[in-house]
Order: sequence, then structure tokens, then C-alpha cells
Amino acid sequence: MHLLLWLIFRQPHPNFINVRTAYASEIWAQLTKNHLTKSSTERFREYIKIIQEAYFMIEVKNLVKDYGKHHAVKDISFSVPDGQIVGLLGPNGAGKSTTMNIMTGYISATSGEVKIGGYDILEQPIQAKKLIGYLPEIPPLYEDMTVAEYLNFICDLKGIRKKTEKESSINEVTEAVKISDMKGRLIKNLSKGYKQRVGLAQALIGNPPLLILDEPTVGLDPNQIIEIRALIKSLGQKHTIILSSHILSEVNAICDYVLIIDKGTLVAEDTPEHLSEDFSDTDNINMSVKGSREQVEEVLKVSEYIRDYKIIDEKDGIVDVQAKTATKEDIRDNLFFEFAEEKLPIIKMERESLSLEDVFLKLTGQDVEEVESEAKKASEQIEKQGHHGFSFKRKKKADSKGTEQAETAEEDK
Repeated sequence: MHLLLWLIFRQPHPNFINVRTAYASEIWAQLTKNHLTKSSTERFREYIKIIQEAYFMIEVKNLVKDYGKHHAVKDISFSVPDGQIVGLLGPNGAGKSTTMNIMTGYISATSGEVKIGGYDILEQPIQAKKLIGYLPEIPPLYEDMTVAEYLNFICDLKGIRKKTEKESSINEVTEAVKISDMKGRLIKNLSKGYKQRVGLAQALIGNPPLLILDEPTVGLDPNQIIEIRALIKSLGQKHTIILSSHILSEVNAICDYVLIIDKGTLVAEDTPEHLSEDFSDTDNINMSVKGSREQVEEVLKVSEYIRDYKIIDEKDGIVDVQAKTATKEDIRDNLFFEFAEEKLPIIKMERESLSLEDVFLKLTGQDVEEVESEAKKASEQIEKQGHHGFSFKRKKKADSKGTEQAETAEEDK
């Protein structure tokens, strides 16, 4: 057993790279408990489960941030398990970016604590920040650099000095975000979609286990948004990701877990599916039953599980029904047996519940289209102000003819 624990900790898998020594005594106590009465296979499965459950990549406890009398973040607490993609969802001004800035160590909290991989972001900033790859809403790009020059500069900032290690790291991240053929191009000549990919590439330098992405698709066109979402989803196979967004469809498509923030307060957290179920007063069930209208209605009228119903259609001996249930529990098994007793086969039966958009509206009181419209205006305002990147004086490299080759803009396909 000592050997097993040593094997797990000596060469950490990327998803367990920061399992902390602080957990070791607790884990060991649980591993040794009742180990003599269980098979080695059962013990091994239990060991892995305990290690997974014992470790959180992010721990936020009682986080508060005040700006004078304004309370930007109000006593927020949550934990993010290793290997999850978590969405931080809320309207503009809800406190999403402030929370992320505290998590990255960019600003300090008024009170509370944030731990990254077990390290306190304020008390142990160097250890904590080594575990983070950060993409702010406006990617920190030096646009007069080529992609390769910029990523080489990021390697220097992250302490990757050896030439072979730099080349390997740059090749790895450019391949991961699909910009390998863009390394020689000036960043200023890239499209928005490719600039966002470069921003993701810099966050990936050093292979950090945690990626923090602030509004990663803001300002992109629909095709670029689809590509970046797919890219984030694929990166989630090797990294823990927390991303902020005001776009509910984005969070629903990408994230395993959702944190909803409104006016500085964490108002709900769960999987998108569970949020839909939890905030539904009743569930609708759509059914297609083989039988006559009279037979189907007779069962529905006496069922203790149905509060109300509506016949949608009746065709070719199939009755389509929309029924409102009297409980939030899943009653499909009960309905199946009730109709089976009357020898009425159910051809189709599915639950309806509140969408994530409905949950958001219920919790924040804001219309989804209104929130997304406000965010779009804010994004356009940022662009008008010219915040596309940083610039510096760059020495021109003369080619064989003594002139610098003109770079051409690369558009997303």
C-alpha cells in the first residue's frame, strides 16, 4: 500500500499534478481503513476515488471585495474539482471579472481566501501562479511581434530558458490551438479569431493545470465563436478550466458545472441539467401513447402524479399528450406502469424542464437578450478605444532585397 501511494505521488499525472502533501495524512488514514477486509481491486478503486474527492484545483472561501461603499463581491464561496470545465455566469457588473482578478492574484480581496492547487494566492503567489494560465478579456498581445517572437517572450516570463524547451513548448501550444502555420506572421495582421488563439497559446505555455478565461469569445464572429468553443472543450480534456461568460448557450455547450453570480453574490451553482430541474416548479412530460383518446384521458384523470394535461394531437391510433406533473421528482416509471396496467403502450415519453436561460431570468430578473446586447455594446466600445494589443518599436529585418516582406492578414475559415 505504501508503494501504491508512492507511485501515485512520485510521477503526478497532469490531472493530479498538484495533489497536495497537506492531504496525505487524511488520505492515508482513509486508505488504510478496513483494507484487510477488501480485495486489492476494490481497495485500488477506493484509493483513486478518495484522492479525486480530496482534491480541488480552486477553493474560494468567503470572498469579499469592496470599493469604498460599493460591494463588488459579497461573501462568495465555491470549489472547483480537478479536471472540470466551470462557467462563471452573470450579467455585466455582477462581479465575474472581479472574482477572476482576485483568483489570478491581479487584485487583492478585502477578506476571504483563494487557494489554487492548495496554495494561497496572496500568501504563496509564486507557487499558485505557476499553476495558472490566464486569458483576460482583452488578450495581452504585443502586435508588432510575430507569433513565435511573442510566445518566446512568454517563455522567458515563465522561466523557460533553454532553447530546446522553448521550441518544444511553443510547438506544443501552437499545435494545440491550431496556429502552427501562423508562427512567422505579425500578430497585428491576424484576424480576431487567430489573435484569440494566440492569447490561448500564451496561457498554455508551461502546461499549467488550470486555465482561467475571461469572456473568451467576446467580439468574435459566429464561425470564430464555434471554433474557440470547440478548442476550449478539447483543452478541458487535459486542464481544469474556469471561464466567465454572459452567453448562456456558450456555458451550456461547454461547461460541466455552472456558477451564477448576480450583484456580487453567488445565487446558484450546479450542473446545467440540475439547475434546470431544481428551479422548475413543475416538470412537463410529453408522451405519445398508443390507444384511443378516451382510454388515455381515463388514465390521466385518475393519476396521482399528473396535475393537468393537454391533448396535443391524435393520429393513426397515437395520442400525443403534454402533461404537468404534481411533483418535481421523475415520475416516468410510475406513469409507465399506470398505462401498462391498462395495456396502453407508451411510444415516447420525455421530460421538459426550465432551460438555463429561464433559470438565469428567474435568478437575476434580467432578460437574456438584454444581457447579451449590453455585453455586445461594451465589447464594441472597447474596440473603438483601440484596445487591440500593445505595441513596441521593432527592428526591421531586411530580406535579400533589403526590404521587409509585407504581412497579409489571415482570415478565419
